[in-house]
Amino acid sequence: MNDVNRRVLPGFSLSLGYGVTYLSILALIPLAAIIISAGSLTTDEILSAVWTPRARAAYGLTVGASFAAALLSIPLGLPVAWALVRYEFPGKRILDALVDLPFALPTAVAGLVYSSLYVENGWFGQYLVPLGIHGAYSRLAIVLVLTFIGLPFVVRTVQPVLQDFEAETEEAAACLGASRLQTFVRVILPALLPAVVTGFALAFARALGEYGSVVFVSGNMPFRTEIAPVLVVAALEAFQYAEAAAIAVVLLSISFSLLVLINLLERWSNRNVLR
Repeated sequence: MNDVNRRVLPGFSLSLGYGVTYLSILALIPLAAIIISAGSLTTDEILSAVWTPRARAAYGLTVGASFAAALLSIPLGLPVAWALVRYEFPGKRILDALVDLPFALPTAVAGLVYSSLYVENGWFGQYLVPLGIHGAYSRLAIVLVLTFIGLPFVVRTVQPVLQDFEAETEEAAACLGASRLQTFVRVILPALLPAVVTGFALAFARALGEYGSVVFVSGNMPFRTEIAPVLVVAALEAFQYAEAAAIAVVLLSISFSLLVLINLLERWSNRNVLR
């Protein structure tokens, strides 16, 4: 069997070694360097750097805003993916290209645009601020810009599943007397669930590490609108490299733990769909 596998997949050893080498250079070695740098501090120094009231507030805001943005991306991304797959309309190609705009647009530009739109004298802010809705220099601003960054992940993960979904399944549900809403909820949505969870996970992971766009719209006010990556930058500007590495290790730990949890959720959703 091993000989057969080698013949079917030639160059396995070379490709595996090549992949592991580049993975080590790009990810494993830098991560190890961060951990080693943080390990140069004593326990008290680590706690004083990573577990201050200001740091805990930043962690909570980062995780909470990322979760809210990823969750908001689902009801916003599903209709976009549905329209792109199921309908033909003027400007479809333009809309399809605009979905990928956050991938190509520098995040700092996105933050600058959002902050200019939602300030008190901005196009949207002049109407929203009198109503008490502050879309700039607030937690709402962070969620809005993170949703903009994460929305394409939901659209692009759901879109291929919708394209491969057989129309006969919907026709069978209609023949059995199901309404359009029942067909979507009981037939289509369960098939989309693994893709939706994957899109949510990707959007959430992307939002956790976002810095460029948020720094323009949040105002960076400690205990209110300051995200955790700002703490890393502040420590670097103060030449506290070990402290910055310690905060980065905390963020890595949070990201890794949450991604493991989300992967378990993906497996659970896949098993349910197969049943």
